[in-house]
Amino acid sequence: MARMVAVERYSLSQARRIALRAQGLAGPRPSRAGPVTMRGFQQVVDRLGLLQIDSVNVLARAHLMPAYSRLGPYDTALLDRASGTAPRRLVESWAHEASFVPPETFRLLEWRRRAYRTEAWGGIAAMPSERSAALDEVRALVTEHGPISAAKVHDLMESSPPRSTTEWGWNWTVAKQALEYLFFVGEVTSAGRNGAFERRYDLTSRVLPPAVAAQPLPDDADAVRELVAISARAHGIGSQRCLGDYFRIKQARVEPAVADLVEAGVLVPVKVEGWPRHVFRHRDATLPRRATGSALLSPFDPLVFERRRLEELYGLRYRIEIYVPAHLRVWGYYVLPFLMGEHLEALVDLKADRKDKVLRVHGVHRAPAPARSAVSDASVVEALVAELGLMAQWLGLEQVVIADASGTLVGDLAPALHAAVRAV
Repeated sequence: MARMVAVERYSLSQARRIALRAQGLAGPRPSRAGPVTMRGFQQVVDRLGLLQIDSVNVLARAHLMPAYSRLGPYDTALLDRASGTAPRRLVESWAHEASFVPPETFRLLEWRRRAYRTEAWGGIAAMPSERSAALDEVRALVTEHGPISAAKVHDLMESSPPRSTTEWGWNWTVAKQALEYLFFVGEVTSAGRNGAFERRYDLTSRVLPPAVAAQPLPDDADAVRELVAISARAHGIGSQRCLGDYFRIKQARVEPAVADLVEAGVLVPVKVEGWPRHVFRHRDATLPRRATGSALLSPFDPLVFERRRLEELYGLRYRIEIYVPAHLRVWGYYVLPFLMGEHLEALVDLKADRKDKVLRVHGVHRAPAPARSAVSDASVVEALVAELGLMAQWLGLEQVVIADASGTLVGDLAPALHAAVRAV
């Protein structure tokens, strides 16, 4: 007779705390006598598995924020060194969108590069047939001159073709389109970024650490299974959809990987009250008694970038509104959820005014139920004052100002936060 195995059951509160511990956000930031070291930064990378890249610099670039949220103020040159100096600890690849990933993970994404005809975005798949001569020329230029920017490649191309006017690539040069194809399929990657945040393209064989480059490539099923395991470890707990979204893997590939990981004991099927999906806990994920951390989270933070998961687990319907017309925005232009304990208590619209050395809070709203808890507005404001002061310090800004461009206080928490900041 088969032995009955009890299914683990969790409340949404418990699931949130498991997720927060897995993400390194369940407790206060670590105290230290000196600055954050490369070892401390590497621990964040190891925990998260990837850092999504985005060029928006309203506050701080997206890939810089997750380490700040977990470590507090740190020298961003650590990331530059990790991604731009050999032997590299981070390399760029398409993962969860364009991302920094460890070199070993870069190799696990080879199946996507081979499947570029169905996996690539936009018109990349058509490049070999439509621009084969340009591809050959760009390959040769990168080989000879790399690391090199797309602008420099364009200048060196003999034909210097005009910028594209097609839908894909927006207003990109043919050189940039060719480089993006070569980047997607893994022939080239970034050897680092220049001061204008442009990739410095080089041959992948010259960027990857030699020991990693020499390793045999895993087959597709093994690679996807390992990626799903990385996702599960970073999530702590999540649905099959969550586990696939972390690396943007289609569910047809995720389902057999999940089944294999369950059979191997890496994933444990669980039930979460109020989460109407098949949910899995990574075997190493643990449940803290309570969550006591607080942090402002970038819209691209791994805790919040899967919006359906965010709504199901934390009760917040949220989207970044930088592309939404101003009169249609709900919370503001560049809004960060404010994590306090196990809840997302507020939504804060922030801008780093580097010219005037001011951190501008254009709006601050208390999050709607059920994302928020029963904690008082005064407690949220008190925690926000400390967090905004810490962020201003990290960004090299001298003052925090609560008001939009016209001087208006926007949001239900704005008056109290304005008074509290003035008092400090």
